[in-house]
Amino acid sequence: MTDVLTFSDSPQLAGELTSAAASIAAGAGGTVLSVELDNVREGVPRGPVLLLKSANPITGDDLRIASAVSEASKRMSSPIILIGSTKLGRMVAGRLAVAGRMCALADVRDLKLDSGMLTGVRDVYAGKFNAKVGSPLPCVALVPQGAYPSPGGSAATVEELVVPAVSSGVRRVQTKPSQTSALDLRSAKVIVAAGRGFKTKEDLALVEKLARALGGAMGASRPLSSDLGWLGEEYHIGLTGVYVRPNLYLAIGISGQLQHVAGIKDSKVIAAINKDRQAPIFQVADYGVVGDLYQVVPALLKILGAG
Repeated sequence: MTDVLTFSDSPQLAGELTSAAASIAAGAGGTVLSVELDNVREGVPRGPVLLLKSANPITGDDLRIASAVSEASKRMSSPIILIGSTKLGRMVAGRLAVAGRMCALADVRDLKLDSGMLTGVRDVYAGKFNAKVGSPLPCVALVPQGAYPSPGGSAATVEELVVPAVSSGVRRVQTKPSQTSALDLRSAKVIVAAGRGFKTKEDLALVEKLARALGGAMGASRPLSSDLGWLGEEYHIGLTGVYVRPNLYLAIGISGQLQHVAGIKDSKVIAAINKDRQAPIFQVADYGVVGDLYQVVPALLKILGAG
């Protein structure tokens, strides 16, 4: 019998991890427990929940979270810990692996138990190849967004576990909610994404307008979100951002580097607009327009009656 423990600070990933854990536990006669901190989040579909209580704050502190999850794993005798691959999740997984002398698998999907080993598949070389990786138990594995479907149903039972207080030496000065988009790009059927081909932040209004005309959402490549700061990180599509799989992905002014292509390769149809005929994006696009986006996008808006 092999039990699986899951944790993610992302509500969406928390549900997806339940599916991942269930696929592992099903063949091993084990159970799945989702770890929550301080309170149980509503609207997150998953099975039984293990609610961790501590005398000092846990949320947002990777050392305290790792210590609490490690304690839960020992109490529940869970040799497999699945962590959502977020910024906080990566730090938690690293601490868990070091403290528990466990192997760690990064950004894996298709997880299975095979002869006492936890195996999975991960993208390498920016998604050009898949690598099968494995680890003996106990093991901690990071699962990326979109690798598993979110299950139906809701939390069936809640069990509380009091964990020892841990001092991390970190003092929280201030907490501010991020200004995020209401639309989750992973669920969008149509995505219109902007790249470095846009000259100013104000010009992104063209992308917003086209996305609305197509009934879709707006996305971006890394330079616009991480480098220039024109958009929030939730718009960032690619290897270090969000993986998407819409029915239509329209890349405007995006060169198509490997890091970006890795995040869009599962799209049903990829279309691109770029003035550089040699842009790598045309190698993966089903349809392409070689032209100036400042001429092509207004023309498309006019055709759609949104010009």
